[in-house]
Amino acid sequence: MEDLIKDKLPRHIAIIMDGNGRWAKKRSFDRMRGHQEGIESAREVVKCCRNLGIQVLTLYVFSLENWSRPPIEIKALMELLKKYLKAELSELIENNIRLNVIGDMHILPEDVREMVLEALQKTSGNKGMILNIALSYSGRNEIVQAVREIGKDLKEGKITLDQVSEDIFEQYLFTAGLPDPDLLIRTSGEYRISNFLLWQIAYTEIYVTDVLWPDFRKDNLIQALLDFQKRERRFGLTHEQIKSV
Repeated sequence: MEDLIKDKLPRHIAIIMDGNGRWAKKRSFDRMRGHQEGIESAREVVKCCRNLGIQVLTLYVFSLENWSRPPIEIKALMELLKKYLKAELSELIENNIRLNVIGDMHILPEDVREMVLEALQKTSGNKGMILNIALSYSGRNEIVQAVREIGKDLKEGKITLDQVSEDIFEQYLFTAGLPDPDLLIRTSGEYRISNFLLWQIAYTEIYVTDVLWPDFRKDNLIQALLDFQKRERRFGLTHEQIKSV
């Protein structure tokens, strides 16, 4: 950790937390045991990011496509989410962490949605790190919804066609007001984006590790950050231009 350069830390880290099922299968456990262990990884990563001064941490918790999983697994995952929110709410408040949620929350079961809304309200005044949870989320769906909202505002005369730009478009996304991720971490060795933050990761550095999410801990996060700090982020510029800046 002492090798990290504080001035070169990412403002926003996004994580695709993959490998819970495989972790459980390797140990002859049921899949839910993998999800339960994955929560411990989430706790440690949140704590580490807060201590490092990371501004935003986005965790891909549940995708829109995950609703196609067996009903018994979905129900267990929702119960696990409720348990996590109940257990961690006081910790979030105490550590000045604001909870934010992106995704289609109206699809969530009513009891889960109410608990999420309560956590959002109780942490809304926190000014420290933002813990951004992607819940019932799909990158493509997010973009389609943004287009629909823009079309509605165009029809109602709230904006004109000439005003539509990248900056305006971003205001209609779930992540409006948040910086784009500087670093995207994917566990379990899979080289896929999985419909996650498709607009926002245009210039994001991607780090893939073979470590399964339930085994991902502070040391693994630090390794990802050290790798990130070796990268030269050009944003379309040349090496010489970056060097001169």
